[in-house]
Amino acid sequence: MTVVKRNKRAKPDPELLKLADSLLANYQKPEDLIGENGLLKQLTKMLVERALETEMTDHLGHDKSGEVTNGTGNTRNGHSTKTLKGDFGALPLDVPRDRQGTFEPQIVVKNQTRWAGFDDKIISLYARGLSVREIQSHLEEMYGAEVSPTLISNVTDAVSEDVKLWQARPLDAVYPILYLDCIRVKVRDNGAVRTKAVYLAIGVNMEGHKEVLGLWISQTEGAKFWLQVVTELKNRGVQDIFIACVDGLKGFPDAIEAVYPQAAVQLCIVHMVRNSLNFVPWKAQKEVAADLKQIYSAATADEAELRLTEFENK
Repeated sequence: MTVVKRNKRAKPDPELLKLADSLLANYQKPEDLIGENGLLKQLTKMLVERALETEMTDHLGHDKSGEVTNGTGNTRNGHSTKTLKGDFGALPLDVPRDRQGTFEPQIVVKNQTRWAGFDDKIISLYARGLSVREIQSHLEEMYGAEVSPTLISNVTDAVSEDVKLWQARPLDAVYPILYLDCIRVKVRDNGAVRTKAVYLAIGVNMEGHKEVLGLWISQTEGAKFWLQVVTELKNRGVQDIFIACVDGLKGFPDAIEAVYPQAAVQLCIVHMVRNSLNFVPWKAQKEVAADLKQIYSAATADEAELRLTEFENK
């Protein structure tokens, strides 16, 4: 008989439990914990400031009351005030200083004004199509953080620069498989929401991993624009692709072969199935699609031939 031992749940430190009990002694409502002046905010302030003091001790080599042992005679020189914005609103901190100005804190670096993750919220709201004014109102309502339009613009502009660098990065010389497709999404453009086509290129590299090679936005999908896409891929270093997997857009294969004449152009499975179902009554489409999947998901060519024969007979 096999005996299965259950892992024992780790018990919290008794001292931490005592501390938590003492901190929560006056707890009555959720605002006491997570409000503007709640316990979590106060605890965060205390922990960060203690960490900063520890970093200063490590930097100088002695604590506040300790003997100066560093060779330069550097010592503490009071504190400066810094305010960080985050999920809990604005958090004022006392940051220790040294006389020689050589202290470089790590937990809150110089010139940092927001907690890590706060920029992500701005980008997330921006990506959902919210205007600068709407983002500003949302952050103030949800987190009590007054964020200027300039800050929001700086954050989104910084990401835009990163996107440009990513879009122009050099690519591998060979991608055995290249998927080219277009999706339509709603985007905010000059204050209005419009539907635009996003051209997507996904390559399978020599290690077998998928890699997004680029994204391009246009009003409509067309073979002429796809020609520009594959030309850009060539200019960014892609010398050869073996198989280009595309939809049934007219002129698409010609656009690819103009840049990669040796590539095999193959209609993607999803579009092949959709085209096949055009010849099937609506009530039978679900069953036919399931039978087709048995063919293209077969592990070997022989198994696929067998499933194809079964499909034909059925």
